[in-house]
Formats: sequence, structure tokens, C-alpha cells
Amino acid sequence: MSHFYGIEEAGSSSATLACDCLAHRFGNAGDHGVRERPYPTDMSDAEWAAVRPLLPVPGWLRGRGGQPEAYCHRAILDAIRYLVDNGTKWRAIPADFPPWDRVYAFFRRWRDHGLIREFHDRLRRKVREQAGRDPEPSAGVIDSQSVKADAVVGSDSRGFDGGKLINGRKRHAVVDTLGLLLAVMVTAADIGDRAAAQVLLAQVAAAHHRWALVWADGRYTGSLVEHSLAVLALVLAIVKRSDDMRGFVVLPKRWIVERFFAHLMRSRRLVRDFERSTSSAEAMVYWSMTLLMTRRLARPRPSRA
Repeated sequence: MSHFYGIEEAGSSSATLACDCLAHRFGNAGDHGVRERPYPTDMSDAEWAAVRPLLPVPGWLRGRGGQPEAYCHRAILDAIRYLVDNGTKWRAIPADFPPWDRVYAFFRRWRDHGLIREFHDRLRRKVREQAGRDPEPSAGVIDSQSVKADAVVGSDSRGFDGGKLINGRKRHAVVDTLGLLLAVMVTAADIGDRAAAQVLLAQVAAAHHRWALVWADGRYTGSLVEHSLAVLALVLAIVKRSDDMRGFVVLPKRWIVERFFAHLMRSRRLVRDFERSTSSAEAMVYWSMTLLMTRRLARPRPSRA
């Protein structure tokens, strides 16, 4: 297998093997694939080996026009991972990555054409298979998270969440029972959970035909339960907190989606909403989850006796 980074061969001088990404194999990549691996967010060789077969095929390679990318795919993926995990600005991406405007153009193209979700979903299926699960989920958990919005977020996509006292946006998410993302929708923070859930549940039900059960908290009670069953053939099970509970209590199934939101908060780009558009905000969530899943796929598996 060829590698991207410079390696030291035993008994010989330092040698750099060619990068095997599509941009270098078939394109006109001008960066020659020579780059050290200085950041914790850079993909290891094991991660790259798992990721490479799952990458969407560029349009130019399928005869749909356009030009080959001028920079290494692996380097661009590492640059976006760096930005999401460290919360830097696009223009502040370190100079050893491809130019920031080319990285952003790649991010925008994957966002607008649904390629980041396609890539994310392929990773999720692989992680589920590795865990011994069916690639398609049959159950999930839904919840929302309100986050403060940066000044660049316009008034047309921000609002005030009176319950959480947050001026910003709200992330509505559905995860499977492993805590892996099935779908996310970003709205103004004043949008009701049930109204957003009706749209989000329909999207997930259309994409996952085995899906039959979803757990939710008390905010999703009411007509949404009947609507889900009648229209989507989906059982919406409400997990309520008992009136006599005091302090922090781990509730069945709901902890799964809370753990998912806790993971998002570890990506500094997501601790506040810095995106001008909700589509970019959603894409950032998908990118954050790709970091989690590539590391799981590259993790050594315990040997069976």
C-alpha cells in the first residue's frame, strides 16, 4: 500500500511514497503529496485506509464535467477536520494545508451536493457493521440542543429559546441506538421541537425503511405521537422524568442522544454556531461525526479466542 506521509524505510535513507488519493492518481494535484503529520486531527494511515474506499467519486471522474482537484484529497480532509475540531477561522487554517479558499471551496461543494452526508452515511454503515449491527437502524432517539449564535448569524435564522434562555439556533437530531447520527436539522432557537420533529422524522423514515421505533422526552408528546404512527408507521415512545426524581438521573435511551450532543461540544467549531447558513451548520455536525467514526473504524479490534 502506498502512503501519503514521508516514512523511514529500514536500512535505507528517508523516502517519500506517492499519495494514492484520486487527485494524485488521476488529477493534476500540485502539492505532490509531501506533508508531515503534525496535528492530532490528521488521519492516521489506518484511518485513511478505511476512509479512501468510502469517498464519493468526483463528477469529473464519472464523465460529468469539471476539472480534477488541484490539491490532495487527504490533505483537504485533514484541513476540514482541523477546522471543525479546533474551531479556527477559515482564513486561519495552517499554511501547511492547501490554501484556505480551496479548502472552503471543497467544503462548500460537498455541502451543496450532499456529498458530506453521503460520506458520513457510508461511515455510519461501516461502524454499525463493525459493531455487529445491521447497516440500517430500526430504532433511534430524537432530541434538540440550543446553542448561542455568533454575530455573523442573521436574524432570519436565529431566535430566542425561552426555556434555555439562549439567543441563537437549535440543532434537532436523530441518532441510532449506538449514538450515531441519522439526521440533523438546524433552525432558529425559537422553533418548537414538535414542529421540527415532524419534518425530521419524515426525512429519517424515508431514508431508513427498517426504522420503526424512536424514543423522545416529554416535549414531543401530543399530536406528534399520533401523526408518527398514522403517517410514518413509526412508534414514538415518550420517556418521561418522574415527578419524584431529584438531581441528575440517567433516563433510559435518552442518555444516548445526550452523549451525542456532548460529543459535538468537544468540537470547538460547534460550541457556538459560527455559520452564516443553516446548511453549513448542519454540514459541520456531519463533519464532527466523521472524526468520531474514522477513529472507531481504525481502532484495533480485540482478537477472538
